[in-house]
Amino acid sequence: MAGEPLSSGSRSRPAIVSVVSNTALILVKVIAGSLTGSVAILTEAMHSSIDLIASLVAYVSIRKADEPADESHPYGHEKMENLAAAIEGMLILIGSGVIVFEAIRRLVDGGHVQKLGFGIAVIAVSIVINVAVSLYLVRRAREHESPALEGDAAHLLTDAATSVAVLIGLILVEVTGEEWLDAAVAIMVALVIVVTGVRLVARSGRVLVDEGLPVSEMEAIAATVRSFGPEGVAGFHKLRARRAGPRRHVDMHVQFRAGTTLEDAHRTAHDLQDAIAARVRNADVLIHLEPEDRVVPGTEIPPDPV
Repeated sequence: MAGEPLSSGSRSRPAIVSVVSNTALILVKVIAGSLTGSVAILTEAMHSSIDLIASLVAYVSIRKADEPADESHPYGHEKMENLAAAIEGMLILIGSGVIVFEAIRRLVDGGHVQKLGFGIAVIAVSIVINVAVSLYLVRRAREHESPALEGDAAHLLTDAATSVAVLIGLILVEVTGEEWLDAAVAIMVALVIVVTGVRLVARSGRVLVDEGLPVSEMEAIAATVRSFGPEGVAGFHKLRARRAGPRRHVDMHVQFRAGTTLEDAHRTAHDLQDAIAARVRNADVLIHLEPEDRVVPGTEIPPDPV
């Protein structure tokens, strides 16, 4: 049974907020980096540029994921969100490589920073903005179980964390006059970004290769099926489940007691689908009806609750 359609508007709005905030941050960071000559600030500008691309990817993927199933995609387009999250993770890894290269070049060739007060103020403001927007995205990602929004939020939280490191580095340069600290901080920022990128790619990859649902959700599904013993369900097997975006696709073989009419079994199957969807969010459940003689020994369901 197909689940209810998910709202695209309520999920795409947070992505739009992220696009706007990242665009503004890129502009001020580029200006600050150019005026101060700080590679760490320019690194932050590039990081925000990656965030902007990620936000655009998230927005497009959410809109695409909400398109109904068609002849070419009979299971829908929800995995577009997982693909988007994987792309975001790869963008993070590419960006971190560029950061390391530029920072090492600055350490070797040397560089000069100036007007750090302005740069410090810009980074401090960007931290506040990123934290506020990322927390908003985290809430929306959990509410809608959106991998794309989750990936976007991870970008911004990482950006906020690295901005704190850059801020501390700029303050140290201002206080000590040791300009090499600027490039050193940029390298440390890149290492933090790598960790986030690897996590995003790994998490998205597990969904793209159809990893099963968590044990807790599988147990909830099995417990729901067993609760239908009084409704004529004699057993079940071949329970499988996977994720695609926020949607769970569940299928199984369910056996009904001898004497159950096809009409009664069909009605009970629909009730079971509804019960599973009530316990496991966004569940799309497919049930194959079988007679009682197909029950696998050891999987019998008693007709009365124990």
